[in-house]
This record gives sequence, structure tokens and C-alpha cells, in this order.
Amino acid sequence: MKALTVCQPYAELIARGDKPIENRTWSTPYRGRLMIHAGKSRDWLGDSAGYRLDPSTFAMGAVVATAEVVACLNIRAPWPMAYADLQIHEHANGPWCWILEDVQRLRRPVFCQGAQGLWLPFADVLQAVREAANG
Repeated sequence: MKALTVCQPYAELIARGDKPIENRTWSTPYRGRLMIHAGKSRDWLGDSAGYRLDPSTFAMGAVVATAEVVACLNIRAPWPMAYADLQIHEHANGPWCWILEDVQRLRRPVFCQGAQGLWLPFADVLQAVREAANG
């Protein structure tokens, strides 16, 4: 399983199931289970108020959820019918929209170092995420 570091409050919105799209400047061929790692950056925390979220409750520097990457679509191209409704979603900003399904919030955050791009977690992090997902 790979991981993606996402700034808060967006990692929290994904974990809650409120953000089914993660925007990137780059496309990915990756499909499958993905760890959502909440980064340590506080640059976007001001966006929390618009979503009525309390930033003091956010995990930072931790895997908070897993999700299935089912598609990666360009915001400017026509989308398949299965995802057409998402193209006008408030979080569809692109240029590349990673479509996330089957989001599972972890029962507890798994603190670890993140990285840029898609990254492979160490075996101990992967094991801790599996345990946090199952109880």
C-alpha cells in the first residue's frame, strides 16, 4: 500500500468522507488502497473555519485514513458517467482529480514521517495502520 501526504484540513475532510477528490498537479496510474497521511504544515489551517472544523482536533504528521484510488481525471476533460457528478463537486479543482472511494478512518492516528509524492511506508507503519484499521 502506498501513502500520500495531504495538508490539513483536507486530510481530515477525506477521513470524514466529505472530500472524495484529492487535487494534484500531476496524474497517477496508481489504483488501489492508499494511506492518507496528514502533513505537519499549518499553511492551510485557515480553511478549517469554512468547514466548521476545529483544527485543535486534527492529527498532524500521521496516517489518519485509507481510501481506494479508483480514477485520476483531468478537470478539463470529459469525465466518465460514473464520476460526472463529482466534476462539479466543490473539491474538484484539478488539474488532476484523484477519485477516492471506500474511505476508512483509522481508529487512532499512526504517527510517522511523510514525504512528497506517492511514497512507500516502512513495514512498521504499514503494520500499525493495519492494526489501527481493524481495532
